[in-house]
Amino acid sequence: MEKINHFIDLTRAKKPIGFMLLFWPCLWGLTIGFDFSEDIRIFFKYAFLFFCGSVLMRSAGCIINDIVDKDIDAKVDRTKIRPIASGKISVKLGLAYSVILCLVAFCVLLQFNFFTIVLALCSMPLAFSYPFMKRFTYWPQLFLGITFNYGIFLGWTSVNENLNFAPLILYIGAIFWTLGYDTVYGFQDINDDEIIGVKSTSIKFKKNAKLFLSFCYSVFTLSLLILGNYMNLNYLFFSFLIIPTLHFIIMQINKFDKSNGTVCLSIFKSNNLLGFLIFINLLLGKL
Repeated sequence: MEKINHFIDLTRAKKPIGFMLLFWPCLWGLTIGFDFSEDIRIFFKYAFLFFCGSVLMRSAGCIINDIVDKDIDAKVDRTKIRPIASGKISVKLGLAYSVILCLVAFCVLLQFNFFTIVLALCSMPLAFSYPFMKRFTYWPQLFLGITFNYGIFLGWTSVNENLNFAPLILYIGAIFWTLGYDTVYGFQDINDDEIIGVKSTSIKFKKNAKLFLSFCYSVFTLSLLILGNYMNLNYLFFSFLIIPTLHFIIMQINKFDKSNGTVCLSIFKSNNLLGFLIFINLLLGKL
């Protein structure tokens, strides 16, 4: 049981926000690409596969992140109890877990068409190089956005086997969404990060954090409006976007307090609901 608990802690299985933030872009891409006049069971099948893939790959990514950051994590109050940083799980065992998770995820990936499989495999260097970014640039959150939202393309190609401007528009906007919420997340550790010497957008924009956050979410909202116009989505999409979704985004910005780690974590987690709202937006626009 102790080993199982360490594995659960290592993969963040008790913190679903991580794999949900990876899953929503996949579901968004699937939603804008799917023809709802076809068998709806296909939509649910692919949605389930993307959910499984998100859980598996996020878990593997957490392990690699903890291995790379084990020395840094040991110096940060919030992360020093992580299994690898605290020595409860060895690096060798962590790598073995990661390989197993990736192999199971590959089995899930094989359920998709060839184009989607190739496209997904091309994203692997992004996924496993992200942990190193905060050592070299103040923009690791941007790199995370490029990586985490790649699923938009996979969702689209799973039912289309081609690419066009629609998933690209959504992808660019979603990068800024991630850039925003992960900057908020970074303020939890900003004091420790500055002492250790790692970089982040939280540190880079700490004097103008709310302005930067407003910019990121504005670009995200604008991309949704452009997408709706490009795809000729119905009036329900625009109505829902303006009323509950945009209101929720504004509420996040107003609530933001960079000096309060508890508030920052709460705002970060609330992006799970925002991801769901965007899904409903896109679904209503397609029906």
